[in-house]
Amino acid sequence: MSAEKTENLDWLNQRFPLAKTWRAHVAEYYAPKNMGFWSIFGSLALLTLVLQIVTGIWLAMSYKPSSAEAFASIEYIMRDVDWGWLIRYMHSTGASAFFILIYLHMFRGLMWGSYRKPRELLWMIGLVLYLVMMATAFFGYLLPWGQMSYWGAQVIVNLFAAVPGIGEDLSVWVRGDYVISDATLNRFFAFHFLLPFVLAALVFLHIVALHHVGSSNPDGIEIKKGPKGNRWDENAPADGVPFHPYYTVKDLVGVAIFLALFSLVLFYAPTMGGLFLEAPNFQPANPLQTPEHIAPVWYFTPYYAMLRAVPPMWGSQFPGVVVMFGAILIMFLLPWLDRSPVKSIRYKGPIFKAALGIFAVTFVVLAWLGMRPASDLSTLLSQIFTVLYFAFFLLMPIYSSLDKTKPVPERVTS
Repeated sequence: MSAEKTENLDWLNQRFPLAKTWRAHVAEYYAPKNMGFWSIFGSLALLTLVLQIVTGIWLAMSYKPSSAEAFASIEYIMRDVDWGWLIRYMHSTGASAFFILIYLHMFRGLMWGSYRKPRELLWMIGLVLYLVMMATAFFGYLLPWGQMSYWGAQVIVNLFAAVPGIGEDLSVWVRGDYVISDATLNRFFAFHFLLPFVLAALVFLHIVALHHVGSSNPDGIEIKKGPKGNRWDENAPADGVPFHPYYTVKDLVGVAIFLALFSLVLFYAPTMGGLFLEAPNFQPANPLQTPEHIAPVWYFTPYYAMLRAVPPMWGSQFPGVVVMFGAILIMFLLPWLDRSPVKSIRYKGPIFKAALGIFAVTFVVLAWLGMRPASDLSTLLSQIFTVLYFAFFLLMPIYSSLDKTKPVPERVTS
């Protein structure tokens, strides 16, 4: 490095801890040496968040948050703005990719016990991030002002009216009007533009918390508590390797594979047969014509299936709303529900492994049921799988303490 560059870096480091931050969180952050395939999804989710923010800002330059012009502005972006169709499809495909990566990241946490001590706060910050992410997606869902986005938002906002006592006032407050209207579109656009930056701040907190307690690994062993000393630093964990270059290189390979798959969807199947972009959303919103089947985007459908599984009581859908939100909030209790003496599924017994497998299948089936038109059979199946979903959490103190576990090695394995 030239003397001039060194001098400039010294000037910068005296005024901003650039080198210190790089060392603490990248070059000298020691991650477990045995993290494999499942560790890639957090980094890919961060990449996708950046993609969403950049494409979202670009789309906002040409979008009109007006009920009279919103749909036409989307058509203008798709047809007349240079590369507008690409940016719009990157944003819509990126939204689904973001949720896929986050669900895989959360599943990794369930397998490795990443919610256990000392990572309880890390897990809860991640869940808050997930809630804000869902709110961001919900606010963005109305913006195209298509048939499905209009009526889907109508159904979801009307759920607030089910809250006893304050429901009607609450739904009017959310809409800003007595119906989904121009006022609703404007406030949803404002929140959809703001919340991604809140997400970025939460991601920062998530990473700081992660680097404070250390990354989990497939063995569920805390490398910070193990022996010290490796070829980079005698005070560093013996079973750790610097995040850079070892995991940055591995992540770059994952990024290349992800971008290849992302490009295949983007260029050849951006709507994914109506899964990512529904056919009715290519029609302008019509308050006088209800679509034949109203359903939210696929990443909301597990909770929508739970909502429909609960029959109304006293003419109110409030019990279903409680179950729907309870399905998310119960995850905050996970660190205290798991009573197993070991963290990782690698050393847990057959009961926990079967429970986690059933839970994963349950979530996928609920997502599929939430896309299906309501029927007696789909309602019955939704009720059965909703019970299985909550049983995974509520019965965990029992089956996790009764389960037979394997001996955990003293140090991480290869």
